[in-house]
This record gives sequence, C-alpha cells and structure tokens, in this order.
Amino acid sequence: MADSTLTVDDDTTDEGGLKRSITGGQLFFYTLGDVLGSGIYVLIGLVAAAVGGAFWLAFAAGIAVAAITGSAYAELVTKYPQAAGSSLYVQKAFGNRAITFLVTVSFLAASFAATGSLAAGFSSYFGQLWGAPPALLVSLVFVALLVLVNYIGITESVVANMLMTFVELSGLIIVIVIAVVHVARGDADFATLTDISVAGSPALAVLAGVSLSFFAMTGFENTANVAEETIDPCKAFPRSLVGGMVVAGIVYVLVSMAAALTVPTDRLAGSDVALLEVVKEGILPFSTDLMTTIFTVIALVAITNTALVTMVTQPRILYGMANEDVVPAVFAKIHPTRRSPWVGLLFGGLVVGALLVAGTVVLEAGGKLDLVERLALVTVVLLLAIYALVIVTCLKLRGRDEHDRAFRANTPLLVLGLVGNLAILYYTIDDDPKALLWCAALLAIGGVLYVAEKLFGSKAEPAGDPDPTTTSDGTAAR
Repeated sequence: MADSTLTVDDDTTDEGGLKRSITGGQLFFYTLGDVLGSGIYVLIGLVAAAVGGAFWLAFAAGIAVAAITGSAYAELVTKYPQAAGSSLYVQKAFGNRAITFLVTVSFLAASFAATGSLAAGFSSYFGQLWGAPPALLVSLVFVALLVLVNYIGITESVVANMLMTFVELSGLIIVIVIAVVHVARGDADFATLTDISVAGSPALAVLAGVSLSFFAMTGFENTANVAEETIDPCKAFPRSLVGGMVVAGIVYVLVSMAAALTVPTDRLAGSDVALLEVVKEGILPFSTDLMTTIFTVIALVAITNTALVTMVTQPRILYGMANEDVVPAVFAKIHPTRRSPWVGLLFGGLVVGALLVAGTVVLEAGGKLDLVERLALVTVVLLLAIYALVIVTCLKLRGRDEHDRAFRANTPLLVLGLVGNLAILYYTIDDDPKALLWCAALLAIGGVLYVAEKLFGSKAEPAGDPDPTTTSDGTAAR
C-alpha cells in the first residue's frame, strides 16, 4: 500500500466509489446512537451481577478507556479518511499484509459477534411484547431487516440511526426521571452506589464489570469505517467521535446510578431485560402496563439502532480490503443504483444468522450458554486486541502524513489507554477462556476468505469510471 497524504473535498461523490453524504451532525448521532444502544439496554444486568450496586464504576472506567482509544481513531481518521478503518491504519504503520489481514478478520469477527449478541438481546425484549414466535426466528428476521435497510443506502441508514437515537435517549431519560422521583420521595438508599457485594477483591469485581460493560462502549470504531462517506472528515470526526463518546459516557453513569437506586441489585442481576425492571417498579403515576409496553418498544428501537450501525460496518470493511487485494474482489462490488456494497452485506447477514443458529443448537443440546453474554465477550476480546494495536499504530505513525488539519491525540493519555485495553483483555481471557474458542471459529472465516483470494483473486472492476486521483491500491495519488 502506498503512503501518501490524502486531500478530501468537502462534498464529493467518486464515480466508482462510495458517496460522501454524511454530515458532522449525522456522524455525532451515528456514534452516540451506536454506543448508547449496544449495552445499556442489553448487558446492564450482567454488569450488576459482576460488581454489585456500584456497577456504575465499571461503566465509568470502561468509557474512560474507550474514549481515549477513540481519540486515537480520531487522529488516524483525519490523516487517512478512507474506508477500512483499523485495517488501513495498521497497513500504513507496519506494511505487513499478514497483520493487516488478521486485523481485518478480527474486526469482522467482532462485528459479526456484536450483531449476533444484539439480535439475541432484541428477541429477549420482543418476547415481552409477544412470546409466541421462537426467539431464533425473531432474531433471524431482525437480521434480515437490517440487511434490507442497509441495502437501501448509507444515507437512509444514517438518517434512520439519527431518528432512533432520539427514541433510545427518551428511554434512558425515563429511567433517570423514575430515579429522580424515587429519590425525591426519600426512598433511595445511596449506600447502594458504593456497594461491591460480590466475593473476592473489589478491584477485580470492578474489572469484571468493565470487561462486560466494555461491550457497551464499543461501536465508536464503526464510525471510522464511514470516513470515505463523510463530508469534510478532518473537521467532523474529532468532535463527532470523541464528543459522542463523552456524552454516551455521562448518560451511562447516570442511568447506571438510577437503576441501582431504584431496583434491588439482585433483581437487576437476574433479569435479561434489566432496565425494564426500573419501569416495572411503578414509581411514575401512570399505568405500569402501559409504561412497560412503551419502554419495551423503546428498547427494541435502541437495540435496532446499534445493530444497524454494526451491520453498516461489515460490508464496508470487506469493500475497503477487497480494493487492497486482501479479500476476494467480489466484495468490492457496489450496486449500480443504490451505491451499496451489497455482496459484503449479504455475506455479513449470513454469517450472523449462522452464529445465532449455532448458539441455539448449543442451548437446545443442554449447553450452559448465555448467547448474549458469550457473543458480547467474544466481541470484547477481539476489539480490545484491535484497540491496543490501533493506539500503537497511532503512535508509530506520528510524523508521517501530517497536515495542518489533522487532529492530534494526547500522548500520555494514549499510553494510559494502551495499558487499560491490555489489562481488560487479559482479565477477560483469564476469566472466560472459552471465549477464545468462539473467537477462533469466527477467525476461521478469514482463513476461508484468504484461500479464496489466493485461488480465485483478481482485481475487481470499479463500478464506474476510475477516479484519476486514486491509485490502484485504493489510496490517493501523490
């Protein structure tokens, strides 16, 4: 891959490439919606079980490490505003196609696992409204609908994401309002917020919570993969990416405190729909059944929002790396009218569906498996490794491809973020080594793609006339 400084117009559409249509405001809500919806609705009960009433500490620590990592992404995006995200950065830094391929496949595997976890979480909430359809069927239909929306186009997907972000924020505001009313009545026990009631070391308990809660922090890395479709990425990304994560972190801590003050920790820990337990307390002067239904719908929208963004990422990673001859060239195909990388989109939907089926088979065979938790931990393991490498890459690329509009992250904070990512990664693997088996199974998909590229690989024909400012490897010409 060539090293070159990239100059991007504010609003362009490459004839043979992706369309620049995402504004800075849309990018902010794209980040905020992805981060907010992924874990606070799905995993809060598991985090409470790991830590106790002080589980808000796990969210606070996790978002701090994630935000530092996000600043590394912001610096790299402003230097290299192209599709492929972390894979592109690693290739720029090390020039090693084997490492680049491993990062690409790891990111894809994490994205597949995250979508599967969210789809399983979606079926849990959906069961509160209508318990008749099998959970697997609900999850598979959900994934199919995500594929359809993303096929229609990136602009439509981002607009849908922005609208759903407002809906999911309303649900979290409801939780906070319930807690405020509860506190105002004098019924809250603030000692709960300092209670780490699990056995063993409090520090390890919080680290266990961070390991689980980190799934809720992921999603910001997806934003980097739409850099090639963003208007003026050098201006938009630092404020939108880091800003979105900071806002999400504040909301996470407030909601965690609200849930801990309102509902007994053991009930939160034992629920698959923990935030719904707050509404079921009947604190607000409205029908509890009505509020439960409304909140369930909001939760479904929130999970859909995050899953939609995650699904956007998968075909764009494949698209970017197909243009680098790392995966088969068929993934570089773009639909002639919708401008969507449709082959990668269909492939992603099939892999996520296979994950859900495999998990259901294990459950029905008597295996002790929480599919939401298992796939969330797989996502965390893979992404933490990538995050650590991205921070190293950011530091290694200092002094290369610099320009006056590039963002520069704080170096001491990056070192702290690297240590944080590695510490969480070590604990997660040590605590649940079985997650590595699922990681290996997903990474095996990369082996198949690698063999297919070696046997049948050839450069994909561009969808339109080639851009004369772009070299054959997908980077900007000098």
